[in-house]
Amino acid sequence: MAGSLMNAQFFSDQTLQQTVLQFDTAKTENDYDMLFSKFSEAKTSEKWQANYYAAAALYLKTNFLLKNSPNSPLGDPNESARKLAMQALASEKNNGEVNLLLALIHFQKIRIKTTADPQKELKTVTSFMNKAETTLKNNPRLSFLKAEMAEKQGNKVEAIKLYQKAAQEFETSNPSSSSPNWGKQLIGTN
Repeated sequence: MAGSLMNAQFFSDQTLQQTVLQFDTAKTENDYDMLFSKFSEAKTSEKWQANYYAAAALYLKTNFLLKNSPNSPLGDPNESARKLAMQALASEKNNGEVNLLLALIHFQKIRIKTTADPQKELKTVTSFMNKAETTLKNNPRLSFLKAEMAEKQGNKVEAIKLYQKAAQEFETSNPSSSSPNWGKQLIGTN
């Protein structure tokens, strides 16, 4: 488990490793589409990682569209992200980052209003989040998810505190560490 968590960001394939670094500079729908294409089409032995990053690209694309083109159909990229993340989870059941990504994707499904049962979806979010919390500490995406959940529940003070915590964690995260470092663009998008 620790080995897979520690290698969540690093690919032996240098092209894919360089593509991971492009997450921080992605700013448009086309940028996210390019990231998705590179990871989803990758011929690599590190397929769970490629699926993880392809799912992350679709999650970020959906988040971008939610902010910039809210009338766009958002269900398909969200569902595709979920399927890819589930494929990664099949290989890496105890990986906190994969569980966290699934929690983020399921919460996004509530935000884009494509779930038939928001309460059931929220239980799914909480289940994945609890699994992620057992292995992740000071994770900016985890703090971001908690902020989103607090905001959805009407707890603005807690949401602001958690968004600030996420921003701080992104600022202090080490891009050369073995943990994924994507998602800085999430802060300030809500």
